[in-house]
Amino acid sequence: MADIRKKLVVVGDGASGKTCLLIVFSKDEFPEVYVPTVFETYVADIEAENKQVQLALWDTAGQEDYDRLRPLSYPDTDVILMCFSVDSPDSLENIPEKWVPEVKHFCPNVPIILVANKKDLRNDENFGHSFVVSGSCFGLQQLKMTINADHLSVCV
Repeated sequence: MADIRKKLVVVGDGASGKTCLLIVFSKDEFPEVYVPTVFETYVADIEAENKQVQLALWDTAGQEDYDRLRPLSYPDTDVILMCFSVDSPDSLENIPEKWVPEVKHFCPNVPIILVANKKDLRNDENFGHSFVVSGSCFGLQQLKMTINADHLSVCV
């Protein structure tokens, strides 16, 4: 039995790698076929600082059609994983324009981890040095600070 239970909700545009991230973390396997998520939960049991921790991983739909359903997953959230795909400029642009306002509205004061997914789909050596969001050039660290994220993670 877990000493600690934490709820993590994953948000971001559709096809930004949210589901794959959770499946790899919770089941240690990579899904080969893309199936859009409406709502799904996964559980991962980990050990941290010599304590058993159970992570309830809530996968949400990023498509606009589900904007009214997604808030049902927010109550009692401990951490938000805010994802974008490095091969999709739109998914990055939606971080400050869509996802930050939604999360701050429904989950004020909940820590945010900014997650850059699909790094393996970009070949440029300068990945992460700069992105253009709403006409402004951002580096990943600058974006992290701009949206007040607590951590930044770049995933393959």
